[in-house]
Amino acid sequence: MTTANDGTLSLQQFLPYRLSALANRISQSLAVKYSKQYGISVQEWRILAVLGEETKLSAVAITNRIAMDKVAVSRAVKRLIEKDLVVKDLDSKDQRSHELTLTTNGLEMYQQLVPIALEHEEQVTDTLTTKEKESLLKLLSKLDNAPL
Repeated sequence: MTTANDGTLSLQQFLPYRLSALANRISQSLAVKYSKQYGISVQEWRILAVLGEETKLSAVAITNRIAMDKVAVSRAVKRLIEKDLVVKDLDSKDQRSHELTLTTNGLEMYQQLVPIALEHEEQVTDTLTTKEKESLLKLLSKLDNAPL
């Protein structure tokens, strides 16, 4: 599937490349929709999204959840704190760690961004039938849980 008869790799048929390229295209096209109006990056949006869902998380937990480089997460968190969208407090259970939460401004922005993200998802999957969408999610879960 990913090699030609001469033993070369067909990048356009190589699954890791295809998944990465598609994810980047979808993320960037969504970023165009919210970056001008809200002034946030893809990384900042992902952190807002995970904190909107989980409420309180450490930077390490965020890094693991969104599968982003810890340096990129750290920089994005710093920008979100500077924009008064996220606050960092000492973890009540572990004084060596910090918990990140959305500020009131951060929660308001998150609530404004969710409909934009959901509409974008609908546009991306609009050409798929309901059954194809269900199959896609099952296949992605299966791949995500595969041993690497």
